[in-house]
Amino acid sequence: MEDLFSGGAVGAVMGELLKGAIATINKGRDFRPTLESNIETLNSLAPQVEEMKRYNKMLDRPIEEIERLESQMRAGEELVRKCSKFGRWRMLSFPYYQSKLRSKDEALKRHFSVNVSAENKRDLMEIVASVRQILDILSKKEGFGHSFHLRGLSGAPQEPECVGMDVPMSKLRIDLLKDGVSVLVLTGLGGSGKSTLAKKICWDPQVKGKFGGNVFFVTVSKTPNLKNIVETLFEHCGCPVPKFQSDEDAINRLGFLLRLVGKNPILLVLDDVWPSSEALVEKFKLDIPDYKILVTSRVSFPRFGTPCQLDKLDHDHAVALFCHFAQLNGKSSYMPDENLVHEIVRGCKGSPLALKVTAGSLCQQPYEVWQNMKDCLQSQSILLESSSSDLLFRLQQSLDILEDKFKINEKVCFEDLGLFPEDQRIPVAALIDMWSELHNLDENGRNAMTIVHDLTIRNLINVIVTRKVAKDADMYYNNHFVMLHDLLRELAIRQSEEKPFEQRERLIIDLSGDNRPEWWVGQNQQGIIGRTFSFILGTSYRQKQLRVAARILSISTDETFTSDWCDMLPDEAEVLVLNLNSSQYPLPKFTENMSKLKVLIVTNYGFHRSELNNFELLGSLSNLKRIRLEKVSVPSLCILKNLRKLSLHMCNTRQAFENCSIQISDAMPNLVEMSIDYCNDLVKLPDGLSNITPLKKLSITNCHRLSALPQDIAKLENLEVLRLCSCSDLVEMPDSVKGLNKLSCLDISDCVSLSRLPDDIGELKKLEKLYLKGCSKLSELPYSVINFGNLKHEIYVICDEEMAALWESFPTIPKLKIEISSMEINLNWLPGVHS
Repeated sequence: MEDLFSGGAVGAVMGELLKGAIATINKGRDFRPTLESNIETLNSLAPQVEEMKRYNKMLDRPIEEIERLESQMRAGEELVRKCSKFGRWRMLSFPYYQSKLRSKDEALKRHFSVNVSAENKRDLMEIVASVRQILDILSKKEGFGHSFHLRGLSGAPQEPECVGMDVPMSKLRIDLLKDGVSVLVLTGLGGSGKSTLAKKICWDPQVKGKFGGNVFFVTVSKTPNLKNIVETLFEHCGCPVPKFQSDEDAINRLGFLLRLVGKNPILLVLDDVWPSSEALVEKFKLDIPDYKILVTSRVSFPRFGTPCQLDKLDHDHAVALFCHFAQLNGKSSYMPDENLVHEIVRGCKGSPLALKVTAGSLCQQPYEVWQNMKDCLQSQSILLESSSSDLLFRLQQSLDILEDKFKINEKVCFEDLGLFPEDQRIPVAALIDMWSELHNLDENGRNAMTIVHDLTIRNLINVIVTRKVAKDADMYYNNHFVMLHDLLRELAIRQSEEKPFEQRERLIIDLSGDNRPEWWVGQNQQGIIGRTFSFILGTSYRQKQLRVAARILSISTDETFTSDWCDMLPDEAEVLVLNLNSSQYPLPKFTENMSKLKVLIVTNYGFHRSELNNFELLGSLSNLKRIRLEKVSVPSLCILKNLRKLSLHMCNTRQAFENCSIQISDAMPNLVEMSIDYCNDLVKLPDGLSNITPLKKLSITNCHRLSALPQDIAKLENLEVLRLCSCSDLVEMPDSVKGLNKLSCLDISDCVSLSRLPDDIGELKKLEKLYLKGCSKLSELPYSVINFGNLKHEIYVICDEEMAALWESFPTIPKLKIEISSMEINLNWLPGVHS
């Protein structure tokens, strides 16, 4: 007890007095229980008061409360000291002083439990307010900005059609709107409509009324990358996206972000969560008021509570869904018998995906096709209705009746969609590059787009147009993308893997960390054994290369891939698709031996651009015609004499274009088409570009820092299309543009800094389309446009109303056709652009 007060817990004077009182009481050996209780109270409070005084001094907090508490403790000490001197002769006074002791003890405890507690709570609130101010300052320093204008339904496509799901929709709505539930799971078999329902609920008026713009929709997929998901959420909020050091760092920063934007309730939809990703969902659980997570998965995840189960459609709803997609509305060339429709619907077993795809494949088809479909579906009735093989079989029937188009079966083109990662949009431009070279389709993409439309009509794929900027007749498909359901992608891959390894038309390799296919591991083990014997015998050993016969090779790697490439020889491959997710990526060494390679497609699915290495390996490939690079830093150019098309999407180009010793005209002298889109660091076009005289199409779009065109651009004597839309820093076009004698299409839409057109633009005698929408600084037209009146063909000016008024002042252009255009933009699907 003496040790307790030795530090002066309640002040030096009071400490000495208390120690004297305690000494007197110890000597007297006649402490009463009440007196003991007072001493015990003082004894327990003393160190706490000392801590409070120390922190008050550190935080520079007011001391009045502490002083009042110390005053009460001194009064109690005085009473204890006085009572400790009483002898037995004061026995009659004990009851009176005992009452005073009890009163003092209770008052002291009450003050500490009520007043001090309230004061601490108030202090805590003041500290929290101060912390928020600090966080606000930090957020501005981090670049978050002063406020957040969430884009709403971020990442979710347009509102889908939803048939026969009223009951689960109602239950899901109730669960989302009630308090106390942080994670909801929507579960069901593959193809049962989980994602459709999750997207639909985001558009529900009551759900939107509660969560407002704080709805985030992200797809997780089989091999999720937590940092990529968090980066996507940062982008959805309109914030600068930091580079996370680890998953823990990503989640910590996400919590900080959501607390800043969480003035309203927040709904996070994690779509397509696989069984192995349960721990990932757990990481997204944050202690934020009114923050809910909706998970869609084929498993129920019991740890998150009772799931919302999505069962198969009942027969009536299944028939309604089928008839909708089969377009049985009286306009069909063949109206099937009602009983036949019901038989086919029963064969689909209530699966929305099977109903949709089957209906699409039968739309506008004759009786024989319908009858064959019924027979095929009924032959599978012996299988369990819930098996994935059963559903894949039913989807397979729709592939088997695909037709030949341009001397190629569309089923082959559908199988090519399995070359790309799950749940990722597939650029139509990439499919055009592949199919043009593999199947001798036209270079403009008209034939390939016809196949895409056919697959869309049959409900095998969905086509998304992020930005409608051109007329259909222009055949410009840089903003067109294909989306594929997981099960249909699985079906495409199964079709590719039906044949033995040595006979496959396409080889799809998925590499993660140290995981390798069996044939890859076996090959590498052979090499290890051979090298061991070589070392023992003192002889040289060369590992036997694995010969790959496939025409198409697709390799997907994640950020954990170790770059341990198998020494294979894919010398028959004409198309190489590389799907990556890492900050550094070396082209495989075997690339330089792919002598038949015609198309190279490299896509980085990570959030930030990847450094592409070993690019010089391509220099020896004489048959390489097309290269498409997405979200990579383009290295120095190499000699590619026969390259006809170069596509750069969301790339860093400065190293290749400005710091390269080789001029692009020397590296790619036979280039016919060049497309550069969303390349943020592009300030000027590469030197020597105007010397590539075979060039017919030049598209530089959404490159906001591009400020000027080459002055000698007229040297591009074969240029037919010049597309410069959304180059917001482009100030002027050189007058030499008038020398582009074959130019038929000029697109300068949304070049908001462009203040004038070339004076002699009217000299473009082949011009058929001129896009001028959004050129807000153009206040007048050069007088030379009057020369368009001499054209024998029609000339279309696609513009907005303000620009149309300028053209109407030139009534002497008889072939002039003015079209008022409204830009169609799908904000949810516009690509993110990150440096």
